[in-house]
Amino acid sequence: MTASQQTGLSGTPPPAWTRRPANLARAVTAELVERIVRGVHAPGTPLPPEPILCETFSVSRTVVREAVKILQEKGLVQVRQGAGTMITSPSSWDMLDELVLAATIAEDDDLTILDDLVVTRRVLESDMANVAARVADAQVIDQLRALVDRMDELVGDHVAYHEHDRAFHDTIMQASGNRIARGVVRALESQVVNTARYMGRTERSLCVASNRGHRRIYELIAAHDPDGAAEAMFTHITEAWVVRRGGSGDPVRLRR
Repeated sequence: MTASQQTGLSGTPPPAWTRRPANLARAVTAELVERIVRGVHAPGTPLPPEPILCETFSVSRTVVREAVKILQEKGLVQVRQGAGTMITSPSSWDMLDELVLAATIAEDDDLTILDDLVVTRRVLESDMANVAARVADAQVIDQLRALVDRMDELVGDHVAYHEHDRAFHDTIMQASGNRIARGVVRALESQVVNTARYMGRTERSLCVASNRGHRRIYELIAAHDPDGAAEAMFTHITEAWVVRRGGSGDPVRLRR
C-alpha cells in the first residue's frame, strides 16, 4: 500500500517539508504527535507501518523507528508483538510532555484541558502558599510587597502587569522550597502563558481585581497565616481563571 492509498484510511498525509529539518526523528515525532492528538490515528488503531511512514515523510526506517520509540516513551503508542504499533488511549499519554500538552491544548475546543491545568496549578500553588506563609523571611515578604505595589502601577499595561504577576507567584513558589511542584507549574504554564485562550481578557479592571487577590495573599503570608494564604491562593487562581475563561461554558472541574 502506498502513502496515497493510506490517505483514505488515516487522513491526509502531512505536506512535504520545504526545508528538511535538521533532526528528522524529532520532526517526524512532532508531526505524529499532532496527528494522534487530532484523531487522525485513533486510539486502538495501528500506526501506519514503517514503509508507509518512510514514504510519507521521505525518511529512512532508522528515523521512523526512532520516532516510534519516542512516541512510546510519551505514552502515545504501544508496540505489541504480532499486532504492530497501536495508538493508546489518551489516559495513557504523558500530559507533562511538551509536545503532547501543546498538541492537546491546540485541540481543546471546550477548554477542558485548560480547566485541568488550572486545577492542577491551584492545588500545587495553594500548598506552596501555605508553606511560604510558615517559612517566608523578611526578604521574601519585602519582595512580595514590592511586586504587589508595582502591579498597582501597571494595571493599565497588561503585558508588564502579567510579567510581574508571574514573578509574584514564582517568588512564593521559590519560598516554599518545593522544587518539584514549582517545576510542574512552570512547565505547564510555559505551554500556555502566551496563548490567547489561556490569557483571556486583559482589560485594566481585571488587572485591578487580580491584584486585590495578590495583595490578600501577600498580607496573609506576611502575617504567617498558612491556612489563610492557601485559601487566598485557591480563591485567586479560581476567580482569575473563571473571568479569563469568559462565556466558554460551565467549568465543572474548577468546583471544590
